[in-house]
Amino acid sequence: MQIAIISDIHDNLENLHKFLNWANKEKVSTILCAGDITNEETVKTLAEKFLGTIYLIAGNAELYDPKILNDNKNVIYLGRNGIFTIAGYIIGLCHEPYFIDQLLEKRPDLEIIFYGHTHKPWLEEREGIKVINPGTLGGVFYKPTFAIWDNEKEKIELKILDLI
Repeated sequence: MQIAIISDIHDNLENLHKFLNWANKEKVSTILCAGDITNEETVKTLAEKFLGTIYLIAGNAELYDPKILNDNKNVIYLGRNGIFTIAGYIIGLCHEPYFIDQLLEKRPDLEIIFYGHTHKPWLEEREGIKVINPGTLGGVFYKPTFAIWDNEKEKIELKILDLI
């Protein structure tokens, strides 16, 4: 199963459309969004143009009312951070890196944590836990990036949007 991780779209609809076309073509089944979508139009674009399930947390720059998410059956809204299981993996999802410790206090058995906010793509391992920032899909301060996780191959890689 292919799972895409995105963050920090910041209303860059051109980049979002390019990513969604790629994700649907590549049969990505799930998107994990680590926040900062920003406005309602971008939320609707993400929810309506993606064919699979979207796990979504709020970032610090959201301008939309979370109630609009109830209109989209494919969106699982987790508030400011959340913990869930996908393909047998216990996942933490947050926006700001300072939520990482809070997630670990709730569930020390987390296997992967995805976060955003810094816009800097990053892969690391902390005491056996993968901690990944997919960067900024909006291309703010850095090139537009996202992460793709193939859980069957147990492989997570960062991708530059301009190179897909």
